Amino acid sequence: MYISGKTDIGLHRANNQDSFAVGELPSGGAWAVVCDGMGGHAGGHIASKLAVDCISERIRTGFYESMSVSSIKNMLESAIVFANYEIFEKAEKYRELRGMGTTVVAAVYYAGVAVVASVGDSRCYSIDGREIKQITKDHSFVQQLVDSGDITPEMAMKHPMKNIITRALGIEDDVQVDFFDLSYDPDTSDSNDRNFLLLCTDGLSNCVSDEEMIACLYDNNNSESVTDEQVEKLVALANQNGGSDNITAVILAVN
Repeated sequence: MYISGKTDIGLHRANNQDSFAVGELPSGGAWAVVCDGMGGHAGGHIASKLAVDCISERIRTGFYESMSVSSIKNMLESAIVFANYEIFEKAEKYRELRGMGTTVVAAVYYAGVAVVASVGDSRCYSIDGREIKQITKDHSFVQQLVDSGDITPEMAMKHPMKNIITRALGIEDDVQVDFFDLSYDPDTSDSNDRNFLLLCTDGLSNCVSDEEMIACLYDNNNSESVTDEQVEKLVALANQNGGSDNITAVILAVN
């Protein structure tokens, strides 16, 4: 299992409100959590770090070998709901933190299955055989316009309200979590192409195209330090393409 992540302030922000954490699991498994905070100079960073800390701790203490997919989903949902409560309560307690919140995308890969959870517009992509697919669905105003047919996905990319999200941790005392799961069969995978999960904030997805992501991920893919090299390239490319926001990327090579 290869796993690596990086966060960067970008070129136009005064501070970094993204947070992330990664870890390994038994039998070649791994997990990752990526959050993008919002709500002011202090609040966004506090919300994203609190979410990452809460969710990471629940994964570390709650995971056990031979865990079923449904049990992993329950673990992630419990962790995210708890993080939501902690952020909401802290914002209620401290006036200067009112309105803080964070997106979250989290993944647990174990025994050939990846379970992904998301709230907000941070994303998870699956890159398999040099094809890329967005697994998560943005909880955003612009995504609602796309779903209703009012605008096209191409129009959404440049819409002036594309950064308005409709769901986040810490805004209300409860939160709805979306789940996705993907199965990987090593017997049918192309041994010449690694399969990847890419978790990222919108600082990456808004600045790096699908084609550019694929190019970065499949460059020198036989290196033992493959994900360290690739994640550096992704973040550097986001900055090269404008660096308009904080940038966070985590790569899991799942075969």
